[in-house]
Amino acid sequence: MKIRTHAESHVVELDDGSQWKIFPGDLATTLSWKPETDLRLERSAERTSSHVLVNTADQSRVRVIPADETWPDGEVKNALRGG
Repeated sequence: MKIRTHAESHVVELDDGSQWKIFPGDLATTLSWKPETDLRLERSAERTSSHVLVNTADQSRVRVIPADETWPDGEVKNALRGG
């Protein structure tokens, strides 16, 4: 999959029309993403996110949830402080 739009730093739209909210702690990983970056969407077993986007070139991963969902209460704070 390729990136259709990434106008907001925390939301990415893929060429299949799906929109994903990027975990705040993973935003730095997305700074190098370009429209031609090839991504793969995978299910996640983490409590923090339902899926991960994997950059197929370097295998970097970012946690994501559907753009219309919200992060689980307290999970963002816990993950960002290492809890």
